[in-house]
Amino acid sequence: MGSEARPERPTFAAVAERRFRLAGKSIIEKGHPYFVPVDRLEQMYSSKPDGYVSLAHYDYLGLSRHPDVLNAGALALQEFGAGVGASRLVGGERMAHRDLERNLAEFLGVGDVLTLISGYLTNLSLINHLLGPRDLVLIDELAHNSIVVGARSGRFTCQTFEHNDLDDLEARLEQARGEYRHVLVVVEGLYSMDGDIPDLPRLVEMKRRHDAWLLVDEAHSYGVLGKNGRGVCEHFGIDPAEIELSVGTLSKSFVSSGGFICASAEVIAWLRFTLPGFVYSVGLSPATVASANAALGVLRAEPDRVERLKQKSRLFRDAARAAGLEPGKAIGEAVVPLFFDSPEQTMMVSQTLMDHGVYAPPIVQVGVPKDEPRIRFFFSAAHRDADILRAVDIAAAAVHGELPAQIASS
Repeated sequence: MGSEARPERPTFAAVAERRFRLAGKSIIEKGHPYFVPVDRLEQMYSSKPDGYVSLAHYDYLGLSRHPDVLNAGALALQEFGAGVGASRLVGGERMAHRDLERNLAEFLGVGDVLTLISGYLTNLSLINHLLGPRDLVLIDELAHNSIVVGARSGRFTCQTFEHNDLDDLEARLEQARGEYRHVLVVVEGLYSMDGDIPDLPRLVEMKRRHDAWLLVDEAHSYGVLGKNGRGVCEHFGIDPAEIELSVGTLSKSFVSSGGFICASAEVIAWLRFTLPGFVYSVGLSPATVASANAALGVLRAEPDRVERLKQKSRLFRDAARAAGLEPGKAIGEAVVPLFFDSPEQTMMVSQTLMDHGVYAPPIVQVGVPKDEPRIRFFFSAAHRDADILRAVDIAAAAVHGELPAQIASS
């Protein structure tokens, strides 16, 4: 018998190309605002009358160039070198690691803190580590991808509930609680795609009544919510001890990189020896630790930065609404999206903003529902009111089809 020829299989590159097309490659084929060298943008517009402003970076408290932060990082780099060289468990840690964790715990009012090399890795590793085959995790349908992947990659059951719909969550808890050993509810303190927050008091009451655990991802709410930037618990006047686990990041208000977990001292002690994302990953570099710790120090010394951030955010939200733009349910704290009719309109508005020195990339296809394209605007306590209002004027003019003369000539 003659052997039949095997059908020719697509190459790995061809498979990748096909998946790229399905993910929305056609939207960006004629030019797009992604992966832009922002330092080049800043140079290009430095000679323009209005200059360059980024509304795409989450330097919420305006600390990325603060002299205390820069000096702390530079000194740590010179004294301790570029990296720590190993996992903290097997290679030892620097005194600065625990200093940062203790300072964060004291500031946030929690039992203890554990820092990890990546904010994304923190959720991915933690959720999988907490639950087993007889357990259930319930996540908000608009939770960050790190939560979604972490919740769907384990041996436990994963369900979503409608965004910020606690009636839907209540119904799911009442229906399913008796079937599972442990139940974990996961929400965000400030949703980075919509700029809204959960009803934390009701969540706390519900998780108590149903004997569930609560994990709050405060990546965007630490340094933002509450009078002093202590997050969604301070915003609602709730004792952080009521929350089993909170997750934060060092890359936003603390202008560094990495993630951290807040919990009771007993829980953190257990995680230090068992959490895969900590045990098997290198510790934070000395410069990273020092920069984050210095940023925390500035926040504690200058809490008025939090109020300035709120003022800037609400100025944009209210001006955008007055100009006929749609910010959705954003509460006006650090993150305010604007929603548009189509991906094409969203791309056009973003490009118009960039043409006039305002960097704010669009969100289409990836990360949001396909019928809800938007531009997310991130605000900083350091932003000028004039730049914020200029961004509103440009976006509104682009949507309405005409740019004012003073904008068109800038």
